[in-house]
Amino acid sequence: MPLFAIVTLDAPGSDEARATHREGHLAHFRDNAKDIAVAGPIFNDEGASKGSLVILRSESADAARAWIERDPFHPAGVWQSIDVSAFKAASGDWAA
Repeated sequence: MPLFAIVTLDAPGSDEARATHREGHLAHFRDNAKDIAVAGPIFNDEGASKGSLVILRSESADAARAWIERDPFHPAGVWQSIDVSAFKAASGDWAA
């Protein structure tokens, strides 16, 4: 199945919404673990979370976007942006 890189960036002032919806966010990822190649937070220079990176197995970019938009962080306004791009590993453990 094709891979898609999903990069989300947090909205300014979204710390409270992030804390409120964190358990639902983690449950969304646990419930879909079979489709996730790797996922985790990305950090700013001060060590605070500034967003997320997900490498997702999905049928299409539209399906990958729909998947990330079902995450509770999306309707809660945690993310100011979501970028979904086709991904092909060229180096490292995933290289084809």
